[in-house]
Amino acid sequence: MNGKLLDTNIIIALFAGDTSVKEQLAEAEHVFVPAIVLGELYFGVYRSAQTDANYARLNDFASSNVVLVCSITTARCYGKIKNALLKKGRPIPENDIWIAAIAKQYELTLVTRDSHFDEIDDLEIERW
Repeated sequence: MNGKLLDTNIIIALFAGDTSVKEQLAEAEHVFVPAIVLGELYFGVYRSAQTDANYARLNDFASSNVVLVCSITTARCYGKIKNALLKKGRPIPENDIWIAAIAKQYELTLVTRDSHFDEIDDLEIERW
C-alpha cells in the first residue's frame, strides 16, 4: 500500500489550523488514520471544555478518512517492534508502538512530529 499514516499530533495541528499540514495533506495521494490515533483524540474530546463541538468535529473527520484497525498481522508487527526497542533499551509509548506497527504492516509513511519514532528500525517517517 502506498500512502501516509497520520499520527495524533498531525491531526491536532490540522484541527488547530496549521497551514503547513493543510498544504501537505492537499498534496498527499492516499491518507490513512489508525484507530489508535482516533482513540487518543476521543480521549482528548472527553477531557475538553467543548465536548459536543469537538466530538462532532472528530466524528466528521473519522467518517471522511480511511481508518485502519489492528489485526493479527498488526499484533505480530507490534511484538517485533516492542522486542527490538526493549533490546535497544529505548522504549516509546505503547500507543505509538501500535501506530508504528500499522504503518509497517501496510508499508505506509508515518507522518508525525514525535522524534521517538526514530528508534524504530525501517519505519518510513515524514515530519510535517
